[in-house]
Amino acid sequence: MRGKQVIIAALSGLLVIGAGSTINAKSKVKKPDNRTTIANVVFKPTNETDLTNYVYDTVDPSAADYHKYLTPNEFASKFGQSDGYINSFKQYLSKYHLKTTTFSGNLAIQVKGHRVNMNKAFKAKYIKEKGKESRTQYQLPGKLSDQVVAVIGVYAEKPTTKKVTGKKKVVKKSTTKKHLVASADLPTSGEKPDTALSDNQFSNKYGAGKFAKQYQLNRLYNKGLTGQGQRIGIVSYGDFKTGDLQKYWQQAGVNDSLDRIHKIYTVDNAKTSTNNMNKMLTEYQMEASLDIQSASAVAPNANIDFYIGNSANNATTSPAIYFSTFAKAISDNLDSQISTSFAPTVELARQWSDHSSSLKQYNHAFNLLLQQAATQGITVFKASGDYGPRDTPQKRENHSVTSSPYQVIVGGTTLPYQKIINNKLVTVNKERAWGDTYTASAAEIKQGVFPGSGGGFSALNPTPRYQQGFSGVNTFRAVDVLKYAKGKMVINKHPRIIFGTGNSRNLPDVSGNADIRTGYATYFSGNRIAINMKKKKITRIPSKIWMIGGGTSYTSPQMAAANAVMNSGRQTRIGFWNPQIYKFAAQPDTPFNVLDDADNNNNLYYTGQPGKLYNQATGLGTINFDKLYTKFNNE
Repeated sequence: MRGKQVIIAALSGLLVIGAGSTINAKSKVKKPDNRTTIANVVFKPTNETDLTNYVYDTVDPSAADYHKYLTPNEFASKFGQSDGYINSFKQYLSKYHLKTTTFSGNLAIQVKGHRVNMNKAFKAKYIKEKGKESRTQYQLPGKLSDQVVAVIGVYAEKPTTKKVTGKKKVVKKSTTKKHLVASADLPTSGEKPDTALSDNQFSNKYGAGKFAKQYQLNRLYNKGLTGQGQRIGIVSYGDFKTGDLQKYWQQAGVNDSLDRIHKIYTVDNAKTSTNNMNKMLTEYQMEASLDIQSASAVAPNANIDFYIGNSANNATTSPAIYFSTFAKAISDNLDSQISTSFAPTVELARQWSDHSSSLKQYNHAFNLLLQQAATQGITVFKASGDYGPRDTPQKRENHSVTSSPYQVIVGGTTLPYQKIINNKLVTVNKERAWGDTYTASAAEIKQGVFPGSGGGFSALNPTPRYQQGFSGVNTFRAVDVLKYAKGKMVINKHPRIIFGTGNSRNLPDVSGNADIRTGYATYFSGNRIAINMKKKKITRIPSKIWMIGGGTSYTSPQMAAANAVMNSGRQTRIGFWNPQIYKFAAQPDTPFNVLDDADNNNNLYYTGQPGKLYNQATGLGTINFDKLYTKFNNE
């Protein structure tokens, strides 16, 4: 999506306040919260050091466990908690009318039930700390708590007390203009794809053909590798319309059999999700549409398992949904590759939205889950974000959760182009890091939001083994093209060049075209919403939309699909990329094109580093998939 990786938060609600209405200040004790909610309990592995070593051994040709991938049951026997311990948990929770499901691997369980019962089972207590977000304190019986890493999603609301006063509070008249009409915002540059082109021309200009040619994946197509026999998992908060997908396929000349698409709902059911989608076109549906269209087109003969974690009643926290959905995909073990373009929040403690787990606990729990994926040979891809080193407009660097070293974090680039944009002739001579201030309109400059590839340094994860000592890692060159002022980013008239060091997980790992100016076509349909504030009337406007979009949300599912294409020519899963690709990148016949130019090559801050093999704008660079496939096979 344009300049944006969707970070899950509450969408703007439609609120109409009647002028001159009154509210009685006599408050009442809240009724018990009987909405159904989901929480997760995450356990320690039996030996975390052994687990980490096993992860690395699966992709080390010199190790005895090279490519000895585990099934979820084997993982449970080797690293998971015992069935007896987990059954004790289930028995305890069942006393409170809660349903529990064990994720295969015995590393976590999902707990489902009414929020009031959830709070009773965990003895949840609302805690308010001055200057901080509220949190939930919970308590488990001693014998159950010993092996717990995190409890995610338990939320105790602030208790209410009965107050009686004889006064009434009058709500002032709304200052909203009576004739205001609002509509759902759509991410579009105003440029639409030419649907009069033939399917092959369309694909080469706006779709999979463009990606495949730029990154030499077409050479694998020519060898008959198209993802056959493979399954791609996509983790999403949103749903998509299969009719929209088929329309995209028909336009782009893609295998249009819906038999290869499988929707798995991890929170709400299909009926609830469809009803929500029919009400209003949201960013979640748009994101889901571009994810499925991107992956299915690049790997036209692969199956897609689309894991949908949306919640209509807002009782389940975003981090709990995210963890549950990933845990389901990994424990199902259907997919050799998984991609996501979503995240529950950013790596800032003050913005952390889960009440019963800290950001640090959640990060630890998620790393363990991704380590399970690696032992099973699953390659996990994640979009790096689309606002440069700041996923939310703030002075401080921040990245979407999680920046785990056990996933391939995918950054963005800009392809060469020449266009007149906002009355300016813009020329990009060669592929560069995506960081765009040069095409911004006056309105966009005033708004203070500029698109660019996510990249920089993790706030939560240390430098992983495969990055330690690697050329360019933990050093950086940057230019402060933007500065933070009055709550937004502004263009710096006198940018400085900055050199520095870091000491954590560096991101991204690899990059591919993500700029909207050189982007990809997407199709979706739904109801746009218009609100007449005077008449208090909501109007649904049916819309069918073709757009050209950009963002690392496109690049991550494309990478996962390219991995499926490579896996379709192999007997064993490629597995955990990162230790392998950093080794390949240091070899003379590297499969990577390093974008090490320092000038006119930044992600709104970090730049290339001349002579270095890694930089925090584009990672190792872009990929020649033909060479990378050969490298993996030669292992």
